[in-house]
Amino acid sequence: MPTVQIIIAVLVGLAAGLVLCVWIVRRHKADKDAIIQAGRDALPALLQQAVSSATDELLKHSKTQNEISAKNLDSKKALIDQTLQQMTTRLEAVKTLMQDLEKDRAQKFGEVAKHLQLAHEQTAVLTQTTNSLREALSGSRTRGQWGERMAEDVLRLAGFVENVNYTKQKTIESTRTRPDFTFFLPRGLKVNMDVKFPLDNYMRYLDAESDADRDRFCSTFLNDVKNQSKTLLSRDYVNPEQNTVDYVLMFIPNEQVYAFIHQQDSSIIDEAMKKKVIFCSPLTLFAILAVIRQAVDNFALEQASNEILSLLSQFNKQWGMFKEGLGRMGKRIDDAQKEFQALDSTRSRQLERPLEKIEQLRTDRHLPIADDVTPPALPHSNESA
Repeated sequence: MPTVQIIIAVLVGLAAGLVLCVWIVRRHKADKDAIIQAGRDALPALLQQAVSSATDELLKHSKTQNEISAKNLDSKKALIDQTLQQMTTRLEAVKTLMQDLEKDRAQKFGEVAKHLQLAHEQTAVLTQTTNSLREALSGSRTRGQWGERMAEDVLRLAGFVENVNYTKQKTIESTRTRPDFTFFLPRGLKVNMDVKFPLDNYMRYLDAESDADRDRFCSTFLNDVKNQSKTLLSRDYVNPEQNTVDYVLMFIPNEQVYAFIHQQDSSIIDEAMKKKVIFCSPLTLFAILAVIRQAVDNFALEQASNEILSLLSQFNKQWGMFKEGLGRMGKRIDDAQKEFQALDSTRSRQLERPLEKIEQLRTDRHLPIADDVTPPALPHSNESA
């Protein structure tokens, strides 16, 4: 751009020279030929001078531009070298980071693979255990034993002790029936509980592939539950002669089965409760046991309070008698103290007066003091006789 400006400046100078020549021609019309000739003669010199000046300026400017370009090139080269050095350093850092990430990825991938393998093994064990449990629960006897074990776990969690808070599988003598558990309540009351686990049709419901089969197995399962509750009523678990309460507990040892009954037909639970049968799952059984435990503790505390009040009454009676005896003894001690003071003062003075008179008589008559005189012995009773 500076070079173009110089050329334009030179051309502008030439144009100005031409304009000046034209002006001179017009001003001096008389010497037109001479002026034209002189302009012609002077024009090459002016042109040569203008071209020479423009060339010098162009060379000078070109040299300056070259120097500036060289300096700019050096500074840019240094800047580029510095940038390249920074880029190299950053690339090395990125390379190191990528290597670390690769190592960490390989390590984490190995750990993930290890955990996946462990999870796979545990899943296989769990599947095997589930299948074994399912096979074990296929029999009604095994289900009953497993349900009793679940009930015992809940009892231990509630702090119940066998033969202290409850009995297990104890036959009722009057009816010859045997509830699974009998819980002891305050004032000699009892409540019986049986473990029921209707599982066959429930498992068929879960394994059913069509809606019709699911509906059929669901209905059959709910009928099984109703029949189980009716069975409890026929066993005389509510027996006033045995001091039982008016309700019997039916324990279903699975929360999912209990929730399924409540979800599909809650009227079964309501109707059973009207007939004095209370359905309970592990959670609800724990709540019932907590209420029983609290009632027993409150009754024991009430009995202890009554015994304490009785003992306090006896203590108050004995304390009154003790205070009366202590008062009499104090009065006697006061009387004895007064008697002692009388003996120590009045009687002592009364006894000392004759002695003083005797001493005065002895002194007046100058009687000797017979220290070695032994008083005559008194006659014995035999001799007197």
